[in-house]
Amino acid sequence: MTVDSDRHAMKMAKKKAARDKIMATKIDEKGLIIVNTGKGKGKSSAAFGMIFRCIAHDMKCAVVQFIKGGMSTGERDLILDKFSDTCSFHTMGEGFTWETQDRDRDVEMAQAAWEKAKELIRDDSHKMVLLDEINIALRYDYIDVNEVVQFLEEEKPPMTHVVLTGRNAKEELIEAADLVTEMELVKHPFRAGIKAQIGVEF
Repeated sequence: MTVDSDRHAMKMAKKKAARDKIMATKIDEKGLIIVNTGKGKGKSSAAFGMIFRCIAHDMKCAVVQFIKGGMSTGERDLILDKFSDTCSFHTMGEGFTWETQDRDRDVEMAQAAWEKAKELIRDDSHKMVLLDEINIALRYDYIDVNEVVQFLEEEKPPMTHVVLTGRNAKEELIEAADLVTEMELVKHPFRAGIKAQIGVEF
């Protein structure tokens, strides 16, 4: 081995020892409250990645979509076609708020989605429940964020993971969460006149 290789090996050995020491202290498990927010793309995509991990491990899970409505998406079509025995999928919204232009109807649909979400979360056979785009419903006060936080803190089964997506997550939810990721927008093709494309956005 060269001097550089020896130095690298020693550096990596020290790093591994430090990492192993840290990992030895991480022994607890719990059901997490996970928030994916921010202006960048990928919040729902990352959440569905976790749902597909659960499916791959044959762990029962569920999805409630709060906003996206009847639009066909690859994730929904695949789950309904191939994995509905493991993952229940509930599309409760009627589309983006600027499309419906009916606040009363949006509130009604969001409340119905929240009731379904509570039902699914209370069922402790679900290892993960994804509340897709709930942050939009919370931002417009279609659902009371304090009610959501209280429910998650008091009624969520101890080992159930709940994932909440959508931009502009409220501070109350961020404070209650165990894991928060903010997607940062650096560059997006939409700004260059490129529309949402199959396989990338849906």
